[in-house]
Amino acid sequence: MSIRVVVADDQELVRSGFTMILEAQPDIEVVAEAGDGAEAVAAVRQHAPDVLLLDIRMPGTDGIEAARQVCAGTAGCRVVMLTTFDLDEYVYEALYAGASGFLLKDVRRDDLVHAVRVVAAGDSLLAPSVTRRLVADVVQRRRTALGAAPMSPSERLAVLTAREEETLRLLARGLSNAEIAAAFVVSEHTVKTHVSNVLSKLALRDRVQAVICAYEVGLVVPGEG
Repeated sequence: MSIRVVVADDQELVRSGFTMILEAQPDIEVVAEAGDGAEAVAAVRQHAPDVLLLDIRMPGTDGIEAARQVCAGTAGCRVVMLTTFDLDEYVYEALYAGASGFLLKDVRRDDLVHAVRVVAAGDSLLAPSVTRRLVADVVQRRRTALGAAPMSPSERLAVLTAREEETLRLLARGLSNAEIAAAFVVSEHTVKTHVSNVLSKLALRDRVQAVICAYEVGLVVPGEG
């Protein structure tokens, strides 16, 4: 079955370029394009795609509000935000709206296709070069603006076992399931169980929100390798 995608960006050349790349893949079908957030939400409701590629900055209903509406009301559709990285101050809100990851607007062709497939499979796009840096930056700026110290990990993470807490720490450092499995000397299936337990116990939507949680409680700190 094809992966069904909606591409939403107010720049027509960006939309058409992404559509052309994705449509060239035998397992991906672009079912609709949208020029603003309202159109994106309507397209998702009409076509029920697996993935919505969504620009953060658009006129009218922006990407943040569109992501919030889609993630709150459309089961099965996962959102990947399109960002210019340095210029987007709304990343924190996008993550909490339910975004499963981020792509830079100048993403390479192969990375775009890979991202769509990864997110459609139910995983989150946690490339260390993009999402981890974004999460670390926005959480730190949010904490500084509010004058708030990080919550003690023991307060928030008391429900986790020691192995689950270490799994969360490695997730926040950008490690894949395979890399965590190698670090623990266990199978990937065992790691998937640990990740599932972390999400369930902490009432988190996905791996992206797990990374946010790890930074918020101070389990990892910005700049940590």
